[in-house]
Amino acid sequence: MQLYIDTANIDEIRQAHDMGVLDGVTTNPSLVSKEGVDFHDRLQEICDVVKGPVSAEVVSTEHDAMVEEAEPLIQIADNIVIKLPSTVDGLKACKTLSDRGVKVNMTLCFQPLQALLVAKAGAFLVSPFIGRIDDIGSDGMELIQQLRQIYDNYGFETKILAASIRHPLHLVQCAMIGADVVTVPFKVIQQMMQHPLTDKGLAAFLADWDKLQKAKGKQPAGV
Repeated sequence: MQLYIDTANIDEIRQAHDMGVLDGVTTNPSLVSKEGVDFHDRLQEICDVVKGPVSAEVVSTEHDAMVEEAEPLIQIADNIVIKLPSTVDGLKACKTLSDRGVKVNMTLCFQPLQALLVAKAGAFLVSPFIGRIDDIGSDGMELIQQLRQIYDNYGFETKILAASIRHPLHLVQCAMIGADVVTVPFKVIQQMMQHPLTDKGLAAFLADWDKLQKAKGKQPAGV
């Protein structure tokens, strides 16, 4: 399962990249606006750090405008993926861009038939928002299971990118179901390597080592 970070904060992206496990980045104008920087400049910065797919979202809602808005984004770097909404016009734009060899991430997917159609239109990624489905009392993981079965049934190459991840349990469930990609905030990436028993075990090992060194008249660990 590939791991993307969902942010426009360049420091978080660098930290995740330095961990050696980052496969790509998803971002959008809302995330960039929080950083107070130019959208295109920040995307260029991100692509300088991350060589995997970097999703850049358009804000237009009609086919022609989406395609036009995508043009300067495509020129930023070879790893830019155009992010479009799962609407009828978004579907048309996906087909137009995919036929040109442009990779497309179809976002805001909330039901399996949307995912079926965007795969037929050649989408590189589809982004079901599982956390938002959970928020209204439904089961986001059920959607991931449906998409996995449908795509496997017909051999679609579109990758399932689980978005709107709320907590580490979502990641475990996505990995068990077989989501191709998950995209998460930096805090969730940090949580993936945390467990109280790991901390407790390490503290016990170091304490025992210090006792051993003191018995030999040596400096304790970490000094």
